[in-house]
Amino acid sequence: MLTQLHNVEQSLNQVILGKSSQIRLALCCLLAEGHLLLEDLPGMGKTTLAHALANSLGLSYRRVQFTSDLLPGDLVGMSIYDARSQQFRFQAGPVFSQVLLADEINRASPKTQSALLEAMEEKQVSVDGETRALPTPFFVIATQNPLFHAGTSALPESQLDRFMFRLSLGFPDHQAEHQLLQRDSSTSRLELLTEQLNTEQLRALQQQVPKVAASDALIDYLLALVNSSRHRSDMLPLSPRASKAILRAAKAFALINQRDYVTAADVQQVFPYVAEHRLAPSSDAQESRLSQLLLLQTPCPI
Repeated sequence: MLTQLHNVEQSLNQVILGKSSQIRLALCCLLAEGHLLLEDLPGMGKTTLAHALANSLGLSYRRVQFTSDLLPGDLVGMSIYDARSQQFRFQAGPVFSQVLLADEINRASPKTQSALLEAMEEKQVSVDGETRALPTPFFVIATQNPLFHAGTSALPESQLDRFMFRLSLGFPDHQAEHQLLQRDSSTSRLELLTEQLNTEQLRALQQQVPKVAASDALIDYLLALVNSSRHRSDMLPLSPRASKAILRAAKAFALINQRDYVTAADVQQVFPYVAEHRLAPSSDAQESRLSQLLLLQTPCPI
């Protein structure tokens, strides 16, 4: 199955050109059963990446355009009265999909954003006093425009904390953009993708992640990084939820690299993308100043 996962990665690299590092991190987030926040300017390929992941993994996919007038019921669903049966019938919203793209999430009202909190944390939603389980796996990919764009507002810390990773695709390099323009045609690059991994195989890979070994020395190093944030006044402290996310992400990164144990390099690789938006919620996704500071100032004993 790791070979098939490598095939997924290779096929995604054919669609999202010049972004192999971000693609690997996105797959790492999915394997770790986290959620992904993509922050960038419009037109950078955020939506394409979300759709491409769903296509190559054979997952059901729904896209919701978040706007200021979007209501929580538009997202999770609502009970509708059926005149023929004279009963209320639940009509499921787009959140009942395996991959949900919350496009431009920071354009919606806080009330609508908060409708995702239960779904992202507990993989369920509560509507009209009844709790309904979401499909498995359930993966939210949210995109947001930089805060200087008109009509946007910052996500609250409780919402940001639900995202395991925050990534920025950034501008492609000259070679990648040249290749992109050469390929420009009416045929979508997404049509080139074929399913490389089915749902059962993906779930099996996700279940392997907790089994990846992490030594006591490595966990102590991770905790030293986290504790460093708790004794500084220039950043928010990392919570135990963040600690768990860092370890799980490092295990998934090790698995993608075909290892059954975590190294300090794995922790260092994922740490900025897991920690920065928790340390500085208003920071830009292309910066990792505070997380890099912690990495530099925390001795690595292994």
